[in-house]
Amino acid sequence: MSDKNLPTANQQALLEQYLILAKSAKGAAAVELIKQVLVAPGIYVFGELLDMPNIQELNTTEHAPYYQLLHLFAFGTYSNYLENKDQFPELSPAMINKLRHLTIVSLATKDKCIPYSKLLKELDLKNLRELEDLIIDVIYADIVQGKLDQKNNRLEVDYTLGRDIKPADVDIIINVLHEWSDSCETVLNNIENQIVKANTMKDNHLKLKLQIENEVSSVKKNLKSQAQDNEVVEEMREVLQPEKPSKKKSSVKGLVHSMSGYTPVS
Repeated sequence: MSDKNLPTANQQALLEQYLILAKSAKGAAAVELIKQVLVAPGIYVFGELLDMPNIQELNTTEHAPYYQLLHLFAFGTYSNYLENKDQFPELSPAMINKLRHLTIVSLATKDKCIPYSKLLKELDLKNLRELEDLIIDVIYADIVQGKLDQKNNRLEVDYTLGRDIKPADVDIIINVLHEWSDSCETVLNNIENQIVKANTMKDNHLKLKLQIENEVSSVKKNLKSQAQDNEVVEEMREVLQPEKPSKKKSSVKGLVHSMSGYTPVS
């Protein structure tokens, strides 16, 4: 599961219109602006509007409940609204619907498999048909992507839009990012060490291979030299060995010897 922490280009463009108006809107005009933005389709992040000076001024006037309402939509959930209902203006059906959407987003950022029972409780809904219709609306709005698992009565989340970040949570997020960065650095160092070891093993292997090849080549040369020396020795033996008399020469020699005692008849 992943979070789409930044609004889409279309969502940002819609919000920009209200940010421009908020620069000049004060008092009742700023309240009307808040009412419009809370029901505007496609707008689900409100932090930038909440930080506008003219909007913050509302918190010190009789219009403070509307500032708190905008704060609720930026960071809260529908159950937060029900627990502190007296602190906020009455919500229109469209506002309630959007706040429920935002509640599903908050739940989806914490759990990729959300039981229907938990959703029913957090959204204050009485039956599954209403819940599933609401989930389908959220999916079509592209602020949560997932599927309904009716067999196991749960919502399986693939990704969700990220909500606004409370100022008090910034330090926590920074610490988490530092820890993540340190973990990445440790992993990278381990990888580099493994690369060094692998390269060393590779070099040693190449050296050993070269040594073996040299030894094999040396053995071949020695064997070839020995074979050539044996051939030379054999040839010298053949040259130096006296020839054996043939049978024919032996016969002639015997004949001559026998004739030496023969006296011819006159």
